[in-house]
Amino acid sequence: MDKKVIVLGVTGGIAAYKSAQLASNLIKKGYAIHVIMTRNATEFITPLTLEVLTKNKVAVDTFDRNFDYNVNHVSLAKKADLFVVVPATANIIAKFAAGIADDMLTTSYLANKSPTLIAPAMNTAMLEHVATRRNIGTLRSDGVHFIESSAGLLACGDVGAGRLADVSDIEERIDYLLNASCELAGKKVVITAGPTQEALDPVRFLSNHSSGKMGYALARAASNMGANVILISGHTNLKSPCFVKKYPVTSAADMYTCAMEHLDYDYFIAAAAVSDYRPSSVSNQKLKKQDLADELKIALTQNEDIVATVAIKKKADQKVIAFAMETDNLVENAMLKLVKKQVDLVVANDLYEAGAGFQGDTNKVTLVTKNGNEELPLMSKDELAVRVLKRMGGNEFGETDR
Repeated sequence: MDKKVIVLGVTGGIAAYKSAQLASNLIKKGYAIHVIMTRNATEFITPLTLEVLTKNKVAVDTFDRNFDYNVNHVSLAKKADLFVVVPATANIIAKFAAGIADDMLTTSYLANKSPTLIAPAMNTAMLEHVATRRNIGTLRSDGVHFIESSAGLLACGDVGAGRLADVSDIEERIDYLLNASCELAGKKVVITAGPTQEALDPVRFLSNHSSGKMGYALARAASNMGANVILISGHTNLKSPCFVKKYPVTSAADMYTCAMEHLDYDYFIAAAAVSDYRPSSVSNQKLKKQDLADELKIALTQNEDIVATVAIKKKADQKVIAFAMETDNLVENAMLKLVKKQVDLVVANDLYEAGAGFQGDTNKVTLVTKNGNEELPLMSKDELAVRVLKRMGGNEFGETDR
């Protein structure tokens, strides 16, 4: 398929150097990047840097004749699937809002018909000035998307809002704007993700190695497909996906309670690694070694089965998807889970399969349904999330993707 094209505008702020990392990351994701720089931006980062990264000539001068003939600001705008400005100074935001076209970037913006994303970066006082707030409001009303700046120590020495948003957050918003669809529009998708923690005392707990990456990939993909996404998540180091309502929980009991509060779903995806048992009693004080026997024995009590309870309560038009991590007899055990818990689909993977264990960015699974099984090849968790969601949205869970 043709690569999606991003026109990346870079303006004259200290955060301009971060545009190189953003361009590099987007290239690795398979996007085509064309860069337009303001004259002031070239004082902070050279066009050559971005040309080497993107393999495309950087546009600075509207009247540069060193290219195949066309009206360059119009031709670049026509190529764009998304127009992005990172960083965006108060000056460029003001020009965009006023419709001023006095350089390559501003004329390209006016010629652009694709969605626009702006990432402001400036001094706190400039960001909070009534004129800047008015200009941002004008652009928002025009349909321009903004990713809010973060707060922290600024280059000028001040502390406050105005720092460029994290590059990873900008990337995620770009992915959303370029890949959003309506396949799950109007649907509510509830997803559990990550590990649960079962306390022994105020210091120690029982848990597992789940990173939450699969559940978060599903939440991100479902949001991109237009769904209203509820993410019930155990402790992870992952950032919440864009436009996803996240409910942080700790124990299996917490996750169960939260899940029972969201039974008005269209699709429920149980991707969390939930503890089957919890300690029967929890000490209010830290257990000291001298208080313990040489051999510590812990009495355990079984936790509520979240996915089974959800599946039992489901209505005819609701679907429940479970995940199963196995170490042997993958398909057989997954089929038993499918039948016993009355779910519609089990996504099963083998802990010992290369690329399919905890913590990684890839997965290799078998989709198990009452109508048959489909073994999928090794792929990224983001790719797998889309495959599962497309299967989930089909009329029959036994159908294979076409």
